[in-house]
Amino acid sequence: MSHATIPYAAMQHTTGKPAHNGKIQPFLRHNRTNGSLTKLRQACDGGVAMIQVLFALWFCIVAAGPAAAGAWLREKGHGFTSVSATLYRFQGIYDYKTAVYAEWGMAERLTVGLDINEQPGLTGHALIFARYPLWDKASKGRFAAELGLGAHHWLGDWAMMHKLTLSYGKGVHTSWGDGWLAIDTAWEQRRGTRTDIYKLDLTVGLSTARRIDPMLQVETSYVLDHRLFWTVTPSLLIDGGKGKTWVLGLEHKSDLPGGLNIKFSLWREF
Repeated sequence: MSHATIPYAAMQHTTGKPAHNGKIQPFLRHNRTNGSLTKLRQACDGGVAMIQVLFALWFCIVAAGPAAAGAWLREKGHGFTSVSATLYRFQGIYDYKTAVYAEWGMAERLTVGLDINEQPGLTGHALIFARYPLWDKASKGRFAAELGLGAHHWLGDWAMMHKLTLSYGKGVHTSWGDGWLAIDTAWEQRRGTRTDIYKLDLTVGLSTARRIDPMLQVETSYVLDHRLFWTVTPSLLIDGGKGKTWVLGLEHKSDLPGGLNIKFSLWREF
């Protein structure tokens, strides 16, 4: 993989950039039946806030997403974008979710960005965020803090939300080549849900001169008095040239046993 397509942090002594959950505008036919959506709306009538949280975790966990913002900052004047779509099967119906992620090096010690995640007609969020470095010891790794402010929606009803993330990142050296390790912990509050969401995500991957490299993401979310939600996504990073990387992954969720979702992403650095 050329330096143009290796994540920015990976170019800094292979302290590679963790993956981002991203978003593209829907281009697939949204085939959820009106009956299924009506039943879901009826089940959530009466302000059952916890159901909102559980479905948000079910469809929009990641890495999502994002998924993992990472401890690395963008070089001043440089940016990164990720767009993605995930195809999944829910109650016998095939459907999709989309996401967009972007970040920009505003200053030497400040990166700002946008994180959008959408399950059409059901749930999603839009956040702006700022990331600031806390500690950088080169080979020992680095820490960064990130604050995100924005809004989430549930069946068309929008409310404010905020998210605080502490991230650790480190370059790794293996017999298969250099790569990176990223750990992200987050606390999230969504108005209207009256509960906190706690997240812990892990991303490991390789950044080599090969055209194809592997990556693994493990994303977890926890709500008080409920079991842990998790998603495991092994992926292939495919060098697309000119700063582009195609990502193809198989996503397995704890609440969709026996099923594998297909995730397509395009990363671009500029």
